[in-house]
Amino acid sequence: MKRVLIITYYWPPASGSGVQRWLKMSKYLPQYGWQPVIYTPENPEAGMTDESLLRDISPEVKVIKRPILEPYAVFNALTGNKGKNSEKASAGSGAVNPINAVGHKSPMMRLSLWLRANVFVPDPRFLWIRPSVRFLKKYLREHPVDAIISTGPPHSMHLIARALHRSTGIPWTADFRDPWTRIFYFKHLPLTSRSRKRYAAMELSVLREADHVVAVTDSMVRDFLEELGPQWQDKGKFHVIENGYDEADFTGITAAELPAGFNLVHTGLFSAEGNPRSLWKVLAELSSELPGFGRDLHLTFAGKTDPEILAAVREAGLGDRLTDRGYIPHHEANRLQKAADLLLLPLREEPEATGILTGKYFEYLAAGRPIAAFGPHDSVLERSLGLTQTGHLFDWNEEAPLKEFLKAVYSGTYAFSPEPGAISAYTRRTLAGRFAEIL
Repeated sequence: MKRVLIITYYWPPASGSGVQRWLKMSKYLPQYGWQPVIYTPENPEAGMTDESLLRDISPEVKVIKRPILEPYAVFNALTGNKGKNSEKASAGSGAVNPINAVGHKSPMMRLSLWLRANVFVPDPRFLWIRPSVRFLKKYLREHPVDAIISTGPPHSMHLIARALHRSTGIPWTADFRDPWTRIFYFKHLPLTSRSRKRYAAMELSVLREADHVVAVTDSMVRDFLEELGPQWQDKGKFHVIENGYDEADFTGITAAELPAGFNLVHTGLFSAEGNPRSLWKVLAELSSELPGFGRDLHLTFAGKTDPEILAAVREAGLGDRLTDRGYIPHHEANRLQKAADLLLLPLREEPEATGILTGKYFEYLAAGRPIAAFGPHDSVLERSLGLTQTGHLFDWNEEAPLKEFLKAVYSGTYAFSPEPGAISAYTRRTLAGRFAEIL
C-alpha cells in the first residue's frame, strides 16, 4: 500500500465530531490502497473522552503521538474556569471558550481572548508547529510517505503540513472541517489590524500552496475561491467531501429504551447560540392545547448542553419532561438517535450557519428518523434535507409551520419517506473512496 501522513489534533480516546472524520476515513482508506500514518498529540486538551472509539482504529493504521505544550492551563487559571473550558475551548480553531465569545466577559476573560487572538496565532496549538516539523522531517527521511493530509481546525495543523511540503515536495491535501477566518466566532475576536492580516495571509498561503483543498460544504469552497480570486476557479484543486456516517455504527444495533410517548432527542453539543426558543414555546402550547400531548412528550438531551438551554426548557414549563443524560459513549448516542420519534438539529443563530452541515446531521440520516432543524432558509442544510427527504427546517421565529409539523409527527400523519440513494452517498466508506481518488 501507499502511505499517507495524516496530521490531526483530534484522535481517540478524545471524543467529539472533530475525531470522527479522520478516525473513520483512516478506517476505510486501506480498502483503497492507502495506509494511514496518524500524527497526533500525546497529551491534547481534548475535553471529554470515549474509550469505545479506540475499537474503530484500523489495524492497518500506524499512530505516532508526540507531546504538545498548550497555554490552556494558564487561560483557565486567569479566568477562574479551571477544568471547565477544555471541551468548549477545543471546539473550532481553539478560541478560548468560543461558545462564550460574545456576551459578558470578565476583565481576565477579555485579556485571555486578546492573547488568544493576537499572540497565539493561528491558535493555541501553535507551540506544536516547530517541534512537529523537526520531528516529522526526520521521520519522513527514515519512513517515506506518498502524500500528506492536514485537517483543521485547529489550523496550526495546516502550517505543520505546509512546512513539510515546502521542504520535501511531498503532495499535500489541506482538509477543512470548518472555515478559518470565516468561522462564526472569528468576527467576535478582539483582533488588531496586524493580527487580522496575519490570519488572512496564513489562510491564503495554505489555500495557494496545498496541491488539493477539501472542504465539507460547497459554500466553504465558494468562500475560499472568493478569497483567492477568479484566476483560481478552474485549477481543479478544490473539492467537497462532506462529513458522513459509518454504516457499521448502525448495523445490528438496537434502539435505546425510551419512555412510551413522543420522544424528541438531541445528541452532541447543544450551544446557547443554537437555542430554538420557538420550539419550547410551541411544545408548551401543544401540551395545553392537544389532549394527551403533555403527558406523552419527552425531551432527551445527550452530550454537552449549555445551561442556558436547560433554563429555557424549564422556563417554558417543560422541565418535568426533560432528561439530560450528559455525555454518553458514541455508540449509545447512535442507539438513542434510532429510538427518537423526532431528532432536533439546531444550527447556531449566526449568519455563517447558511453554509454549515454539522457532523451529527449525517448520523441522524443513518438513524432513519425524522429531523426538525432550526436555522436560516436557503441554507446548505435545508437543501440537503430536501434532497434526502428526511425532515424540515424552520427559521428561528417560525411557530405556525412548526406547530403543524409537530402535530403531524405526533399523530403519525407525517409522510416520512427518506431517499436511500441520497443518504447512501454519505457513508464513510464512500467518502474515503473519494479521498483516495484525490490522493
